[in-house]
Amino acid sequence: MFDLQTPFLKPLWRRVAITVVTLLWALVEIAGGNVGWAVLFGAAGLWCGYQFFVVWDPETVDARAAAQRPSRREDGED
Repeated sequence: MFDLQTPFLKPLWRRVAITVVTLLWALVEIAGGNVGWAVLFGAAGLWCGYQFFVVWDPETVDARAAAQRPSRREDGED
């Protein structure tokens, strides 16, 4: 669906924050009686947890970060 193996999400705190906020929002929706939204956010939170902590590949993220960096010419010109 979405590719979450991006350099922006390399710091652990971002991955934890996204997962926790999404799951907490599911609890807020349950407390409000909105079961449909709770299921949606709960599923998104579980999927983020799976992507960020089970199948996370730091080598893929590092390779993508290296590919995004602008290349420097040896003579110093950009």
